[in-house]
Amino acid sequence: MNVKCLIIGSGPAGYTAAIYAARANLAPVLIEGPQLGGQLTTTTEVENFPGYPDGVEPFTMMDDIRRQAERFGTQFVSGIVTKVDFSVNPKKVIIEDEIEYEADAVIIATGASAKYLGIESERTYRGRGVSACATCDGFFYRKKTVAVVGGGDTACEEANYLAGLCEKVYMIVRKPYLRASEIMQQRVLNNPKIEVLFEHNTLQLTGEGKVQGADLVFRKGEPDEEMRHIDIDGFFLAIGHHPNTELFKDYLHRDAEGYIIVDGDSPRTNIPGVFAAGDCADPHYRQAIVAAGSGAKAAIEADKYIKSL
Repeated sequence: MNVKCLIIGSGPAGYTAAIYAARANLAPVLIEGPQLGGQLTTTTEVENFPGYPDGVEPFTMMDDIRRQAERFGTQFVSGIVTKVDFSVNPKKVIIEDEIEYEADAVIIATGASAKYLGIESERTYRGRGVSACATCDGFFYRKKTVAVVGGGDTACEEANYLAGLCEKVYMIVRKPYLRASEIMQQRVLNNPKIEVLFEHNTLQLTGEGKVQGADLVFRKGEPDEEMRHIDIDGFFLAIGHHPNTELFKDYLHRDAEGYIIVDGDSPRTNIPGVFAAGDCADPHYRQAIVAAGSGAKAAIEADKYIKSL
């Protein structure tokens, strides 16, 4: 099937790209993938997206944006992209190893997935006290006690951010030291609201219907191993994100962590006619509003590219 513009991904970046592409008469086809609404839907409520003064449920917000794209003529296709070929024009995108699309322009908006510890209770309490975004969800824990897992710059940044909102912040650090830059370490260690728990691992989260505590182990496997329980209201993971870009590794330039490299502040990749938007190309901000803006830029650039053919 031949299309002008094909969009891969159904988060804020993908849906916004579809709105702009559809209004430019590109008749976009959007491949929605396995998680409608993207990573945003793992949070409980969205309060920092413009246009929703009272906050909004993430599924409601993403459905609003999807219907807006649909109103202008976007065609939605369910399925998982299993193969691409960006070495030819038009570009080839194959779904479920069966359905092949040929597109003049492709917008990649596949997002990034937060890394989790892998304990069962993370899944149990996801959206009920477990979060991978302090900026997104920290507001809900004002004057409460939370824990941040991780020892790098991201963990330190999130702990400091949460300390500005919360009564107390625990940092659960597996190593006997912080991996963060010196200045970030000092900000954490000098903050009276932050208590760093070095050489601790999380065994499980506890609580009735929501996170109310965490069972930890100190110096796991050592002679002085010790169990510990802390009372918390929220559990924030800050051990990194993994961009969902493996499918494109043979064609697109990526950084050491797998994020797609774009041309400056544009969404252009190293392949003409292929654009990247949202968290798959953003290791820094990871916010819905930023992703939506990049989706708009990608569609505008795709329109320019198609008109130049």
